[in-house]
Amino acid sequence: MFIAQAFKYKHDWWRYLVGVLIIFTASQFGSLPFIGAAAMKIINEGGSLESLADTNALMTVLDSNLTLFLMLLSFAIGLAGVFFCVKYLHNQTIVAATTTRKKIDWNRFFFGFGLIAITTTFFTLLDYYSNPQDYELQFEEVPFLILAVIAIVMIPLQTSFEEYLFRGYIMQGLGVMVRNKWLPLLVTSLVFGGLHFFNPEVEKMGNIIMVYYIGTGLFLGIITLMDEGMELALGFHAGNNLVGALLVTADWTVFQTNSIFKDISEPSAGFDVLGPVLILYPIFIAIMAFKYKWNGWGNKLFGKVTPPVETIQETI
Repeated sequence: MFIAQAFKYKHDWWRYLVGVLIIFTASQFGSLPFIGAAAMKIINEGGSLESLADTNALMTVLDSNLTLFLMLLSFAIGLAGVFFCVKYLHNQTIVAATTTRKKIDWNRFFFGFGLIAITTTFFTLLDYYSNPQDYELQFEEVPFLILAVIAIVMIPLQTSFEEYLFRGYIMQGLGVMVRNKWLPLLVTSLVFGGLHFFNPEVEKMGNIIMVYYIGTGLFLGIITLMDEGMELALGFHAGNNLVGALLVTADWTVFQTNSIFKDISEPSAGFDVLGPVLILYPIFIAIMAFKYKWNGWGNKLFGKVTPPVETIQETI
């Protein structure tokens, strides 16, 4: 039903192709302030602009809080691109791109947010007290407060961009084209995970970490289809990234922040990679399924996508 909502609006295949191009262009345009600011600093310090090609070096050119803000700015502009396409290319409401409910259920959003925020905080503190040698307390009040403001405002925009693009726009677009649910679920999970391939975590931990990224995309897609809306996925994704940015950082992560702790251990592809996918995500799905009384698993995940009876006839 979530995917089938797209039938009520303009859903020609070419509209989604044009939309993806617009969204990609918008997000790339949004990265220009970051590239420009880094280039100006390099020039002022007499450095070579060739260093801009090194992603890891690029992340250390500017102050970490400024780097975070400028990095997230591209996602915020990308999100504006998604909303533009939804409204003007498809004549679709943001609510219809989000959920099958008459309005966005913010209680679901905060449930998803709280579930991962509490879990992440618990396991991080447990590991900190169990292995204090693996962490460095780096809390500084002013830089942390600046980080908190940036993160609270910008990270939900970053995660919402990814959710609206993959679990919303692309999933609905593919669904109305192929008329099934399993292929959009699989494709969006693979593409979502694949876009993380160039993160520094992959270089540090190896390709095995792609299991985590693709598995996370699959998890977010499953809860979106089962719950007939993105609210749980929006909240979960925001909670995961926000708490991670505020609580702990490391020299090898994509977000290097003025967080409370710094992980100085040598990472390994153990529980951190396979634990969430094989243990935590199934538990989270079970909790959500019990709370929201999900049923009809086969149809919701693998069934056909058919136009609803009240589909609006499109005029071109």
